[in-house]
Amino acid sequence: MICYRLPGWMFLIALLGMIPSQLHAESKPNRPNVILMMCDDLGYGDLTCFNANSPIKTPHISEMAAAGLKFNRFYAAAPVCSPTRGSCLTGRHPYRYGIYFANQGHLKHKEIALPELLQEAGYATGHFGKWHLGTLTTDIKDANRGGPKNKQHFSPPQQHGYDVCFVTESKVPTFDPLIAPQKNNGKAWDPLEEGEKSKDYGTHYWNERGEIVSDNLSGDDSQLIMDRAIPFIEKATQNDQPFLAVIWFHAPHLPVVADRKYQQIYPEASAYERNYYGCVSALDDQVGRLRQSLRELQVDQNTMLWFCSDNGPEGQANLAPGSAGILSGRKRSLLEGGIRVPGLLEWPAVVEAGSVTDFAAVTSDYLPTILDALQLEYPDDRPLDGISLLPAIQRKQSKRELPIGFQSASQIAWMSGNHKIYSSDHGKTWALFDLVADPAEKNDLVEQNPKLLKTLVAYVQQWQESCRQSDEEADYR
Repeated sequence: MICYRLPGWMFLIALLGMIPSQLHAESKPNRPNVILMMCDDLGYGDLTCFNANSPIKTPHISEMAAAGLKFNRFYAAAPVCSPTRGSCLTGRHPYRYGIYFANQGHLKHKEIALPELLQEAGYATGHFGKWHLGTLTTDIKDANRGGPKNKQHFSPPQQHGYDVCFVTESKVPTFDPLIAPQKNNGKAWDPLEEGEKSKDYGTHYWNERGEIVSDNLSGDDSQLIMDRAIPFIEKATQNDQPFLAVIWFHAPHLPVVADRKYQQIYPEASAYERNYYGCVSALDDQVGRLRQSLRELQVDQNTMLWFCSDNGPEGQANLAPGSAGILSGRKRSLLEGGIRVPGLLEWPAVVEAGSVTDFAAVTSDYLPTILDALQLEYPDDRPLDGISLLPAIQRKQSKRELPIGFQSASQIAWMSGNHKIYSSDHGKTWALFDLVADPAEKNDLVEQNPKLLKTLVAYVQQWQESCRQSDEEADYR
């Protein structure tokens, strides 16, 4: 079984029932392939399968939702990108290993990452698109932090179990990803015309050998990413090898730039909107392309195809195109709009088409869920913050028993059942919400239920102490 070192606070709230189900590594089952797709800054209200009023056309993602399982309550582990991405690969909250915010820290080499575990189990492993868990070069200036000045944060995918990668350190324009207009506002622009003056955007794509990639880098960025991911999947399939493909799109992170054919879908939209909407529609086509490839390769039935976003939408509501729907807060906030994101799973061999769940899931659940499905052991007793979602996926469990904790800058949040407590000032003051009755977090219940608040705050403090000990590298000793 997956081995955990359970901190005392977990026992106090009777959480043993949610430890992932028995995993028997001795048997060699027909293990599923795994694909983790993630968008960058896509809001909960941006997809019509979560918000019927969204103006963005995403028919392929809607087909994926109809063919699989839709999570009404799927959470990013953080309200910004880097911390969430680390949680996907480790099953742990980012405050356990020092990625407190975007462009801070790096994925430490002593962390146990999902691709390492699957590589050891015979999987082909590939990472495509954004990385943002460390720098990719110590030799030249690259992106936000890459180069000689930040050697301590050099931590490329190939050091964490990946056989193949095609990655950037951080953001790029979502069309012609390596260039930008001479003058731009940093948010959105139309594709450059032939002969129009441009400048280097300041970042590169890198491969698993630490080399700059120089071919096939013009056009839609989501397509360029899929141009590398699909051949990787094809090769693994031809070799009769199971695979892990992590596909982290840049869209719709700023700067948003869309091919004119996608902009034409939105003739009434402003320049900012049509580039935002257009790059999401372009990404949607690549999701459709991937799903078609899986069918053609006849591996779609036993492939776990996951889809989510890393946090809520950028910018202020009504001033930026991204939508959090009815939720309060956006990117950088631990209110629901900053962390509740679209979450989907298509897995025809296991998941019935048209399934929907209100089970609360988080990106930290990926690792324990995948290990459970593969019948692999977690090889350590360090604390995990995620759980196996298999019981929920298989409709054997309807409620999450393990709470979900969040920390970001001065904010703290804690979800237990239907309730959530939230603090914006390091825990000096708190609000209490019932997320089922009040998903928009408009009604603070602190005065009505002070005893519940006191109980939940005590659990938060115990969890924070556990994270602090992990951050001091107690788990590595």
